[in-house]
Amino acid sequence: MNGFLPITQHHYMNGLMDNHQEIRNLQPARNFKAAFPGKYIQGANALAELPGLVKLLGTKGIILASPTIKKQILPKYNIQAHEDWISVEEFQGECSEKEINRLAAIIRSHKADIMVGMGGGKTIDTAKIAADRAGIAVIIVPTIAATDAPCSGCAVIYTEQGVFDSVYYQKMNPQVVLVDTNVIAAAPTRFLVAGMGDALSTWFEARSCEQSQSVNECGGYSTMTGIHLAKLCYDTLLCYGPAAKLACEHDIVTPALDHIIEANILLSGIGFESSGLATAHSVHNGLSALNETHSFFHGEKVAFGVLTGLHLTDALPAEMETVYSFCEQIGLPTQFSDIGIGDISRVKLMEVAQKACAPAEGIHHEAMHVNPDKIMNAMIAADAMGRARKR
Repeated sequence: MNGFLPITQHHYMNGLMDNHQEIRNLQPARNFKAAFPGKYIQGANALAELPGLVKLLGTKGIILASPTIKKQILPKYNIQAHEDWISVEEFQGECSEKEINRLAAIIRSHKADIMVGMGGGKTIDTAKIAADRAGIAVIIVPTIAATDAPCSGCAVIYTEQGVFDSVYYQKMNPQVVLVDTNVIAAAPTRFLVAGMGDALSTWFEARSCEQSQSVNECGGYSTMTGIHLAKLCYDTLLCYGPAAKLACEHDIVTPALDHIIEANILLSGIGFESSGLATAHSVHNGLSALNETHSFFHGEKVAFGVLTGLHLTDALPAEMETVYSFCEQIGLPTQFSDIGIGDISRVKLMEVAQKACAPAEGIHHEAMHVNPDKIMNAMIAADAMGRARKR
């Protein structure tokens, strides 16, 4: 792949990989864990495989689809015509307990044995949770590449008002993740860019968990596979991100767009789950408490969390330059005003920092003591640098 060093030549900061075997030898025995979807299928017109996959895994399916997908995508593939084996339910807009329970009742009444989640992150998270609770198989069909949710065995539950509530862990990852690149290329470019913001966090959070020897989202410790895929995700973004954005702006599928779709969905999905979370997602969770940020996408807020993490952990100036430049080039947030809080007070910012510093948050996976004051200062520093660079 153009622009990449062979994976064996990747060097981690301060000889990370070289030093960790010695550290591991001093620790008690523990398990390394990684998680993957059963099948990952990506390509132009890949949606044509959906009927066969449903019949492979079950006899009666339900598609949970966002309103736009129900009206525009399903008719194009003639999926709604198969009423003998599939029915379609419209997603009500929030991955909340109310919506999950509504879908659970539908699964029972239809006696469904397979669920298909089709749409954006909240739609597919709802499908994953409902299928897990019902004990049935799930096929995930992302129609945007805005998050790394499709491949993962965990999902985020929000309140009905859109505030982060909790993370729900499924027993297994999705049986199939089906990605139609034509559908994603036709979606608004902002979704793809937001996905790059979410994917941008993968390497930095994986690195933090590796440095601090923190557990990953699988309840174990990062395998070499997990951390190498997290690094490959970062390298892919830097190498192909700008070209992929141009392709999406023109509704065309190119090799660059293919690479970024894979990075946003597969590499980031495996990387974060198998290597762990840290500052970026905790800052996102803190920001979700502010009504002003609700119109911004998950990956956009996560990207600002990445910048906050760089300031919090005293990243090298060269790395700061690379990440800020990347965000500026593809249009990710680099200052408070980019996520709707340009006039935020320190009192409100402290509320964000306190939520980000809750005991269960991944920010405590950093190899340093973290408290709300440090988080607030790092957020202010991230914003200040972003504003200074735009003058």
